[in-house]
Amino acid sequence: MIAQGVLPFRYENESTASGMTALAGLPAYLELAVVSGLTDSIRRHLRVCSGQQQGWTDCQIAMSLVLLNVAGGDCVDDLRILEKDDGFTRVLRRVEMLGLRRKERREQERRWRKERKRAVPSPSAVFRYLAAFDNPAEEVKRVDRRAFIPAPNEHLQALGLVNGDFLRFAQQKSPQREATLDQDTSLVQTYKQEALYGYLGDKTYHPMTTYWAEQDMVAHSEFRDGNVPANYQNLRALKETLAVLPEGVMRVYFRGDTAANQKDLLQYCAEGRNERFGVIKFAVGVDVTAEFKRAVAEVAEEEWRPLEREVDGKMVKTEQEWAEVCFVPNWTAHRKEGPTYRYIAIRELLEQAELPGLEAQLPFPSMSFGEKRYKVFGMVSNRDIPGDKLVWWHRGRCGKGEEIHKVMKEDLAGGHLPSGRFGANAAWWGIMVLAFNLNSLMKRIALPEGWAPKRLKAIRFGFINLAGRVVSRARQLVIRLSKGHPAYELLVEVRQRIRSLWGATESVRLATGPPNL
Repeated sequence: MIAQGVLPFRYENESTASGMTALAGLPAYLELAVVSGLTDSIRRHLRVCSGQQQGWTDCQIAMSLVLLNVAGGDCVDDLRILEKDDGFTRVLRRVEMLGLRRKERREQERRWRKERKRAVPSPSAVFRYLAAFDNPAEEVKRVDRRAFIPAPNEHLQALGLVNGDFLRFAQQKSPQREATLDQDTSLVQTYKQEALYGYLGDKTYHPMTTYWAEQDMVAHSEFRDGNVPANYQNLRALKETLAVLPEGVMRVYFRGDTAANQKDLLQYCAEGRNERFGVIKFAVGVDVTAEFKRAVAEVAEEEWRPLEREVDGKMVKTEQEWAEVCFVPNWTAHRKEGPTYRYIAIRELLEQAELPGLEAQLPFPSMSFGEKRYKVFGMVSNRDIPGDKLVWWHRGRCGKGEEIHKVMKEDLAGGHLPSGRFGANAAWWGIMVLAFNLNSLMKRIALPEGWAPKRLKAIRFGFINLAGRVVSRARQLVIRLSKGHPAYELLVEVRQRIRSLWGATESVRLATGPPNL
């Protein structure tokens, strides 16, 4: 027998199906997807496979990709690993048939010419499925070196409808009267030949995401090419986000970086042009232009106030100062009765002196005040709150916005795009957004308090990637963990919380189980 390594152990394959699983916590996500209506919504809206009498259904393919994201897979080929998890695939197959009548069960079986051997679709089947989200009629409209966003076909639009249903469920179970919307873009680097070059000189895609802070969920996300600038059609994206906000939301706030500092967007918010929400309070970054610098230079030194932050219940000074700036761009002064736009400047002392001749090479704007030189930032808002509180409120988007993009690209599969086709990648991104929101919902209303701020790395270690064995007993599947495993009580508690999410009208269905996949 040939030695495998240095230490006294070796690896062997089981000779028969053992029911072992490395994903003992993943079925809880499947249960939450069923209880939240995610699976029902996918069946209701997605119609890629509706005309097919054979093969995989939309729900089977879409949910396989959602669960693949949650489990840690980042490419289509990782479905092969999910398929070889014997214990989890046993659970998946059992759930598919749960609640079906005999006739419906027979119809499911007749979708396969030969005996079905897989529990999740093959990579080739998924690639064919994703290709259906491409819109060839829009692709021919592209103009070289021009920003362009192809109109989504009916299948891609359906993914947005599914996410809207999911938001409504979250709002029903955790009502929020306010919606603070953080709009931002993110670069997804790729080596796809069909991808376009972004502003950093690399081939990228440039999706725009609008995050609902109170629900900790993505309300809207649009996949874009790398050459589409961050300030392209931001108002349209905001309007589409407002349209999907569920009932119960009474007030909307908007935060953005300098890309959102656009005349049409700010006027739309400040003048209350949205019929449902009226005036939208906002704060967005301001480019430090020559005109803005001149206005900042006119601020008297005594008007600069220290920017303080609260630390352990005490206000502590930071190295920054803020001041109100009398800056009135031409477009804001077109009429006397118009809304008030409030400009604030923030400055930070540069501790190290700049080298002569290198001032223009700094990666940030700077200004001289007397003999001192400062780093300078700006923002505009229509909120009437103290300036320091406004600064911290606007900055509340920065860390979280960057975090959710990092989660989508690194913790989930948004950073590894499967195709050279724009529509296929857009569908992959949209399904990843569903996985993001499913995990967010799990953290907020199913997992115990203290799990909400955790990243997927910690959740996978303590809740999802658990070793177990799936066995059949009394017509039920039992997932057994090792004796005394600390996750056992956690899994039971989470399942009880998910069960409690079912309303009175759904309690009758508990006798036969939730709807099938």
